[in-house]
Amino acid sequence: MVGEIAEAPPGKHDAEVERLFGAGGPLGPAVGDFRPRRSQTEMAKAVAAAIDSQTTLIAEAGTGTGKTFAYLVPALLWGGKTIISTGTKNLQDQLFLRDIPTVRAALQAPVSVALLKGRSNYLCHYHLERTLQNGRMTSRDDVGHLREISRFLKMTNSGDKAELARVPENALIWNLVTSTRDNCMGAECQYYQDCFVMKARKEAQQADVVVVNHHLFFADVALKDSGVAELLPSANTVIFDEAHQLPDTATLFFGDTFSTSQVLELCRDVLAEGLAHARDGADWGKTVTVVEKAARDLRLTFPQDIVRLSLPQIAPSSDFFPALETLKDELDGLLAVLETQAERAETLEQCRQRGLQLAQQLRDWKFDPKARVEKGAEAVFWVEAYASSLQLHKTPLSIAPIFNGQREGVPRSWIFTSATLAVKNDFSHFSEQMGLTGEPSKTWPSPFDYGAQGILYVPQGLPDPNSMGYTDAVLDLALPVIEAAGGRTFLLCTTLRAVKRAAERLRDEFERRGLNFPLFVQGDKGRTELLDQFRAAGNGVLIGSQSFWEGVDVRGDALSLVIIDKLPFAPPDDPVLAARIEVMEKQGKNGFMHHTLPEAIINLKQGAGRLIRDVGDRGVLMLCDPRVISKPYGKRIWQSLPAFKRTREQADVIAFFQNPPAPDAE
Repeated sequence: MVGEIAEAPPGKHDAEVERLFGAGGPLGPAVGDFRPRRSQTEMAKAVAAAIDSQTTLIAEAGTGTGKTFAYLVPALLWGGKTIISTGTKNLQDQLFLRDIPTVRAALQAPVSVALLKGRSNYLCHYHLERTLQNGRMTSRDDVGHLREISRFLKMTNSGDKAELARVPENALIWNLVTSTRDNCMGAECQYYQDCFVMKARKEAQQADVVVVNHHLFFADVALKDSGVAELLPSANTVIFDEAHQLPDTATLFFGDTFSTSQVLELCRDVLAEGLAHARDGADWGKTVTVVEKAARDLRLTFPQDIVRLSLPQIAPSSDFFPALETLKDELDGLLAVLETQAERAETLEQCRQRGLQLAQQLRDWKFDPKARVEKGAEAVFWVEAYASSLQLHKTPLSIAPIFNGQREGVPRSWIFTSATLAVKNDFSHFSEQMGLTGEPSKTWPSPFDYGAQGILYVPQGLPDPNSMGYTDAVLDLALPVIEAAGGRTFLLCTTLRAVKRAAERLRDEFERRGLNFPLFVQGDKGRTELLDQFRAAGNGVLIGSQSFWEGVDVRGDALSLVIIDKLPFAPPDDPVLAARIEVMEKQGKNGFMHHTLPEAIINLKQGAGRLIRDVGDRGVLMLCDPRVISKPYGKRIWQSLPAFKRTREQADVIAFFQNPPAPDAE
């Protein structure tokens, strides 16, 4: 097996791990439904050995293994200063508020734990005060939210906005009362001693275990701005949970992005600070208006709402290039004015520094069409347009050399774990992306009996997935199965367009057929709210795209059918993917087999993993893509999925739902 761990000699902590995870160990009383699992115990031994020898471990743990406890127990007992990085803020909070306190209490381990988030999660005294004074509200909601936030400031110890449930996390007011790396006053700030960001970093410095998330970890490694930079040198152990997300997250942060919205924010702040501190120094309104217009004109060079284009795809005759030059010139003009006025206030100097940085990013966004995929080409240049902003991206073609640079230096153990890191027990796709080639890796299988608990159903008679009306063809075959399952369904789509069409069609069909299945559609409400309502309904149908493929846990009868409309191949027009594949093919590799297919399989494993979440769960995975059967690579796909019984007959699926096992058949 690629990168597989050789049968390791007994580790010095093995006997203790056996005792802790055994039937009479301390974890049982602490966790109501805890039961010894061989795969969990073995994974904990491997983590303990990696910590002990300060080496790397890539650990794939099937659903139900209990990987969180498998790494927490050795980390809390023997990990020294430990950084645990998770895929999402939700999982970060779950670890900090629930899992770590449970394990710490069970082990009676005297370790201190801190939670560290990005600065945009913490209320800023200075920006709150400025917003209260300026009163630049954008909506009536903002006024009420601001009142709540002012009250919150007097009561909170952490300043973490997650604690203030009355103000939605995505409320626009948060942008005005939190700091960014650009507009933080740092040690010059009058509130520096009370700063929540500084307080959180100080606690993290002193704690034995610090919980962060991947975005924070890599933002820091790239920008040196989140407090991890100070933590990393002293860490003995770094653990990445949900590690399959790392390549995408690291790519995001090791690249460079310039956005027209940053220019508009700078203009907003220059106008406010200029009028406040240097009203007589310039015609501030006129100075910023020309820059704002240039930024908006650059966005308007693409008429469509959403665009992703690599630079070679933009026609040389496009208005984009002259508009880019105009923005550079107007930004230089704004900087010339700031140069003469910046000494009049610290905040104006700060605006000047931000402007200089944006101007430098624009200058760095140079491009030689011949160099895109020549040997030594390190980045792909591309543009992305949204409804009201345009982003210019410079993205590394490989993060492996950059990430390896971060791992050099002080010896420490690095643990990478997830339920989905391998393709048919082969870890090479993940390890090559992260620069971990040759590092030990191992899979611990799920304790679930997939053959008895579920069926993989690939329906017959589906058209080509790229054909017109494909979503309707999927729904024609799905409806009888949804009905047989009594609702209790996730329909996972690969595009938002398919989500929209499926929602329209199912709403009509349920009404016409008199099916009383509540319908939950991504985008109608927040993800957490949708999931809570789906669980409570007990017979709901939830339609979602990428954000519901992973990190979603619905146990028991509420979810018995997962339908996947298509294999989740990345869109072929993705500029970064296209450039990476071009490089691979120049190296003599097959881009599809080496990159596109393994990526899709890991995504598919995530989606399939929603179905069976507990030993008592039963269900059907309906995979609606004929390529699983018709293409030579199809076998590699279904062999990477859990070992369900397989069928192509709808009658088998209906019978599965109609004939549940007798209660004593366990």
